[in-house]
Amino acid sequence: MEQRVCGSNRIAGCNFAIYPMTDDFVQVIQSALKEVDTSKVWMETTDIGTCVRGRITHIFDVTKAAFLQAASTGHHVVFNATYSIGCPGDTSGDTYMAEDESPLNAANSQTIHQEAAGMFSLYPMGGGDYMDTIYSQIESMKQQGIEVSSVHYATRLDGDGNSIYNGLEQVFTDVEKNGSSHTVMTVTISANSPSTKGGKKE
Repeated sequence: MEQRVCGSNRIAGCNFAIYPMTDDFVQVIQSALKEVDTSKVWMETTDIGTCVRGRITHIFDVTKAAFLQAASTGHHVVFNATYSIGCPGDTSGDTYMAEDESPLNAANSQTIHQEAAGMFSLYPMGGGDYMDTIYSQIESMKQQGIEVSSVHYATRLDGDGNSIYNGLEQVFTDVEKNGSSHTVMTVTISANSPSTKGGKKE
């Protein structure tokens, strides 16, 4: 029986999927993942998505790089993910927590200048003032040079793809450091969409 100790050793994880809107979607996904150095995370890809586990720094480094590499093809690409840390039902296996904090893909990611639009929802569990936490983190996103606006059930982000991911990582890290015993963040990011901002209201 596996020991459930994630709450003490702070393993972070992310389940994500990339959806290129092209008939050549398999090649786009496979090519993007080949360009990403995943040697500091545990990773498993199945028919419904990819799971990465390890330190927060490397989880965001890998997922950001995967999205940017796919988006750099020029195809409309959508990235959907759930980030989590501190899940009481998690286990200590399948992770590379011994790795240092130096991200492996940062330099390559910084060379990809990709406008993107996204939305995120933050769920800090185990704390009493969770709405104050959420509002303060939304304000901090504005300091990252990101356009922030409200949508139903989420917060919309518009700007450079690197800035959006850096802001999301900062939000996730700050919430975890401020005492949330279990933090979940859902994220959807789109690049090269033919749709206009805001869409059409029915």
